[in-house]
Amino acid sequence: MKAALVEAPGKVSLTTVPDPAPGPRQVVVDVAACGLCGTDLHILQGEFAPTLPVVPGHEFAGEVVGVGNEVTELAVGDRVAVDPSLYCYECRYCRAGHNNLCDRWAAIGVTTAGGAAEYAVAPVANCVKLPDHVRTQDAALIEPLSCAVRGYDVLRSSLGSHVLIYGSGTMGLMMLELAKRTGAASVDVLDLNPARLATAKQLGCTGAAARAEELDRPQGWDLVIDATGNAAAIQDGLGRVAKAGTFLQFGVADYATTATIDPYRIYNQEITITGSMAVLHSYERAAELFAAGVLDPDVFVSDRMPLADYPAALDRFAAGQGRKILVVP
Repeated sequence: MKAALVEAPGKVSLTTVPDPAPGPRQVVVDVAACGLCGTDLHILQGEFAPTLPVVPGHEFAGEVVGVGNEVTELAVGDRVAVDPSLYCYECRYCRAGHNNLCDRWAAIGVTTAGGAAEYAVAPVANCVKLPDHVRTQDAALIEPLSCAVRGYDVLRSSLGSHVLIYGSGTMGLMMLELAKRTGAASVDVLDLNPARLATAKQLGCTGAAARAEELDRPQGWDLVIDATGNAAAIQDGLGRVAKAGTFLQFGVADYATTATIDPYRIYNQEITITGSMAVLHSYERAAELFAAGVLDPDVFVSDRMPLADYPAALDRFAAGQGRKILVVP
């Protein structure tokens, strides 16, 4: 089959690899679409995958074309979205319910072959069957939405909160949609990219600007969310949190990224600084929200590119062009 392959840091190509075969409790998925995200750029940099080469692609959906001999929950022809998370279920963190912090954490498309290919293998337990009205390609959006749902689990947002989001890429926009659903009093969005900021306005944010100074909230925001991973945005956001507020590090920063904090202010104003990593007990809820129409795929997906253009798709994403880019095998 055809697949994208990250061969070494900075080197990605399209190649031919053996067709996958399912294990006893696995299925083979004919990939309908695979989304790109910041994690894929980190994999390309050699940061996340412990060993290269690897077939990337952790956001994907498709049709089941093969099942293992112990699979009874799904059948050939079923359409599914795939949770890429692979946990050991044995370490201290898994046993405490923090599976996303698993000592042996792995993920389809990060540490094992993923959905940037014609076919991908997944445990049957990781597959969510799609309702008839959900388009299979669109369901690749469920994985990033599940990360956003996890982010809101960490935030524990309360009714009437004032929210500030740094970044109006896919993840920032998903956080915007969830903030509206969780009863925020206002949701402001910051981005240096006018085209992306226009989408935030289209989706009904309260305020949109390039800098926080352009927005009228001198007391700060109850919830500040970084969805960029950018050092300057993170540093600025830490200073925008209102008393008793929360800063969420949601964007994936480079390993070397640093920011400074004011410990006295954190103490004196009871500010919480927290993070949200990947998916935790949120994929099925995200699938249900997606099926209920929490976001419009036609707004979120800006590009549908063939698998043969995977390297170009990565370049386009890295340049900040478009919104969610889907690769279609």
